[in-house]
Amino acid sequence: MAYIKRDMENTFSAVTKQFKVVLVTGSRQVGKTTMMKKLMEDTDRKYVSLDELTMRSLAKTDPATFIKTFEPPVFIDEIQYAPELFSYIKSQVDKRQQNGDYWLSGSQIFRLMRGVSESLAGRVILLDLFPLSQNEIYNHKPCRPLSTDFDELKERTTNIPAARPIDIYTRIFNGGMPQIIAEGINNRERFYESYIRTYLERDVRDLSGNIDVLKFHRFIIAVAARTAQLINFKSIADDADIDQATTKNWLNILETLGLIFYLYPYSNNSLKRTIKSPKLYFYDSGLVAHLTRWSNAETLMNGAQSGAILENFVVSEIMKGYHNSGIEPYLHYFRDKDNKEIDLLWEANGTLYPLEIKKTANPNNQLVKTFRLLEKSGKKVGNGGIVGLNDDFIPLDKENFVIPIKCV
Repeated sequence: MAYIKRDMENTFSAVTKQFKVVLVTGSRQVGKTTMMKKLMEDTDRKYVSLDELTMRSLAKTDPATFIKTFEPPVFIDEIQYAPELFSYIKSQVDKRQQNGDYWLSGSQIFRLMRGVSESLAGRVILLDLFPLSQNEIYNHKPCRPLSTDFDELKERTTNIPAARPIDIYTRIFNGGMPQIIAEGINNRERFYESYIRTYLERDVRDLSGNIDVLKFHRFIIAVAARTAQLINFKSIADDADIDQATTKNWLNILETLGLIFYLYPYSNNSLKRTIKSPKLYFYDSGLVAHLTRWSNAETLMNGAQSGAILENFVVSEIMKGYHNSGIEPYLHYFRDKDNKEIDLLWEANGTLYPLEIKKTANPNNQLVKTFRLLEKSGKKVGNGGIVGLNDDFIPLDKENFVIPIKCV
């Protein structure tokens, strides 16, 4: 499989020089091992995978011998199988005081792994790798998180190739799993079916014990059908024929496995009339399209769920841009009790930057009226915009812009 250069490579190389342990997490098959093996070429770093049962058994039953056998610099893959190693790694790096000694990867989000996040506090840098971004697949430009700065947006639009609405929905439909992108989409349906059956069901059992496979399959379909919506535990539970406690537990598992994330509502003391429920998104739009049974990009573009999946795509792309740049994303949505909503906003240096995400190629400034609600927050409101299917960067007024989806 041809290697696709990852936007995170520069960030990874930089933090290796600054931290004793670098841990890359994310869902299976997103390319963690491939990227890290690529970066260790022409070095004397050793590689060991805990997917191998012999290595896993040694790491779990005799972690001291494992650490002595595989001395740094070393790359330990699938570290979630042997959390017993963390305290021994801590002792080793404290003794050696060498940055970059340990590279670790795991198919669970580290901050959600039970009982291990404190073991390497102050010694480890956490990086989350997700499916390929459109920048990695189509644009091949230096990775920068989305900005609403006029000059930045103008430059991005000028240097990124055109993308028609059907092109955008083709990107959404194909998703970002490296195997599909590198080998073509002929195996797309087979890949996702195998992905759900082999990886998700196995990992869910590891985290939750025995499960009803059919109910879990109905559950994840029900979750995908509600992407970019406020989380509703009861409706998901009803569709999957499970109780709400199981629904919450399984959602926690999907988040731990790096498949979904939440966007939490923005509020402060000056904005009291806001709702509290988070919205749910998938990192890979191709998985959403597969689970919701769209047969091709055109039917997806014209279907009833096209707006929600478009929003999912945009939010996840912006999220990836932050992660790949090594920046912690502080993204939110806003909705008040009158259901007036702003799809996405972030806060930086005391300023709020709002975005609307619309399935339109001809947006107008009526769509940014809700941005005025943020004036009650007591914060400065910066440049905002409408992210849509248009191909050109267009100022709506001096503070708000039309931003092509190809640029996020």
